Amino acid sequence: MNNNDYTAVCFGEVLWDFLPDGSKQPGGAPMNAAYHLNQLGVPAAMISRIGNDELGKELFDYFTSKKVSGDYIQKDSSHDTSRVLAKVDGNHVTYDIVKPVAWDFIEYNMALEKLVAGARYFIFGSLGARAETSRRTLFELLEIAPFKILDINLRAPHYEKQTLDYLLQHADILKLNADELDLLSGWYGIEGAEKDKIAALQDKFHLNTILTTRGDKGAIILEDGTFYEHPGFVVKVADTIGSGDSFLAAFLSKYIQGAPLNEAVSFASGIGAFIATQHGACPAYTIPRVLDVMKGFVTNV
Repeated sequence: MNNNDYTAVCFGEVLWDFLPDGSKQPGGAPMNAAYHLNQLGVPAAMISRIGNDELGKELFDYFTSKKVSGDYIQKDSSHDTSRVLAKVDGNHVTYDIVKPVAWDFIEYNMALEKLVAGARYFIFGSLGARAETSRRTLFELLEIAPFKILDINLRAPHYEKQTLDYLLQHADILKLNADELDLLSGWYGIEGAEKDKIAALQDKFHLNTILTTRGDKGAIILEDGTFYEHPGFVVKVADTIGSGDSFLAAFLSKYIQGAPLNEAVSFASGIGAFIATQHGACPAYTIPRVLDVMKGFVTNV
């Protein structure tokens, strides 16, 4: 593929989640988003860095088997491939994200510059900016990206306010969850009900669109002064890993098509719910299959 064949570019962490039962799953919010974008018909490339080790080889083989291009995955001989220790408590997952690791050292080069400049959408999070080298690379890419989507993905203690200020100031679309909305609102002295907080954040950072996910209670979108809501679907949850990433990818797949935002939030909520019924962040599926399954979903009341 040449650069212009990629509609979206995702930047940041690729990793192995080590689960309490001793098994491991490939992950990283940007990689999950890239996978789901490709599944949903939006060609997406991934920028990251892995170690020159066995875990790195396994991870590279995994995402290339999922049709996520490895052309912009850098190899690092000095730092290990990322390991994350996941702890699952019911539907709640917490993470011990080991550092430093290879994706903390993503190096800027002309190939990345051409890739990002030639794509329509650039997707990034806060975790990929936790270390100086990758943060500097991200900041440079933000200056040339045509349209920027921040999936903020706050993972304590791997963020700080000054960097988040910069990321928010450079975003066109912000995606966050209800807990992150409350955290940011507290930082910036924003009070009021949920919609008041969302509107104040949009005004403060001049954001085109804000996507707020509410777990099993659905999602709410704000664009051009109008809110679009979906109550969520009642499903039997296998695990929630990757559900939010698939929501973002599904929303963008509709947004790119120019679909009405009420349709986009409904579709994204359905995809997110479907992924929650599956094990792992990147299960195999097709759009017709998911649409068929979604016919049996019942909305929350």
